[in-house]
Amino acid sequence: MHKTGLEDSYVIRNNKKLRRGYTTGSCAAAAAKAASYMLLGGEAVPEVLLMTPKGIQLNLEILDVAKGENWVSCAVRKDGGDDPDATNGILVYARAEKRQEPGIGLDGGTGVGRVTKPGLEQPVGSAAINKVPREMICREAQAVCDHFGYEGGLDIVISIPEGERVAEKTFNPRLGIVGGISVLGTSGIVEPMSESALIESIRIEMNMRLAQGAEYLLITPGNYGETFLKEHMNLDLSSFMKCSNFVGETIDMAVDGGAKGILFVAHIGKFIKVAGGIMNTHSRSADARAELMAAAAAHAGGDYELVKQILDTITTEEAVGLLKEAGLLEPAMSWVTGRIHHYLNHRAYDRLKIGAVIFSNEYGYLGETPCAGELKDILRAGQET
Repeated sequence: MHKTGLEDSYVIRNNKKLRRGYTTGSCAAAAAKAASYMLLGGEAVPEVLLMTPKGIQLNLEILDVAKGENWVSCAVRKDGGDDPDATNGILVYARAEKRQEPGIGLDGGTGVGRVTKPGLEQPVGSAAINKVPREMICREAQAVCDHFGYEGGLDIVISIPEGERVAEKTFNPRLGIVGGISVLGTSGIVEPMSESALIESIRIEMNMRLAQGAEYLLITPGNYGETFLKEHMNLDLSSFMKCSNFVGETIDMAVDGGAKGILFVAHIGKFIKVAGGIMNTHSRSADARAELMAAAAAHAGGDYELVKQILDTITTEEAVGLLKEAGLLEPAMSWVTGRIHHYLNHRAYDRLKIGAVIFSNEYGYLGETPCAGELKDILRAGQET
């Protein structure tokens, strides 16, 4: 079995030992290095060494070599380690072709997406090959030219035959990247189950929305919110995006990006945590759903038995049902939305207008924070302020 250099490279996530992998950017750079070497040196290259920006050296196997008079093409297979990545196992190809002009030209071929909307790292019309992979690819190809004393230039084309199919499982269609996947990676190494990678994908989408002129963002944690938005709220969805569990980081990004406001539309099961100042709503970070729902019941005048029943609930839907039976749902949700309002604004330090609409899958609309109505009006007007 071919050894890549990552056999003993692991991270610990949730008490599990997970193997690191390498990015599409590393695959592209290694393939470009090998194709350039075979083109200029005329010798077969079964594997190449690649130093990643993270400082980890990879030894990557070269596959599917093809040659022409002035070009060579080859591939490297992506290995995402133990990360649940849709690109794992795909082949990333590089084709190196001689040209008279010195320097390295770089473009994307089949299966590499094209940027169609402003606000992403690469300009509209460019191949979706991000900055660090571009630098890696060009550096490796130029180093080969220097090694052989070659004074001409090379055109490198990166292709990913399975890219268009895989892209359907990624954020690319939402980002306006068409025709394939992006060539990514800031460190060259895949950190399995990395929160930072998901947060970065949220940042990329938000920056795109803002660059397209959206000043007010419509954000939900996930699929429940998206469904509720489409079925029950008449809002302009052009600035809609998801934030997963990263409420606090999303607010930080919006402030940093110059947004004027955010309207969150969220299921009570997620945003009851925000009522307790919890800004990462994943269960492994914090729970306290029953405790906060019980506090809301107590604040609304619920008796000891009701509070005790709510503390014993498994889901917030069950707790909402108990509050409704007791005739206390409205005052309890008023307290909850007041707390959410406080903590959202505390995170934003009043640097943008921020609000939330809270709902239940079973009971529908539950309430909203004080400025949510104003934000809904702005979004209905299609961002006109």
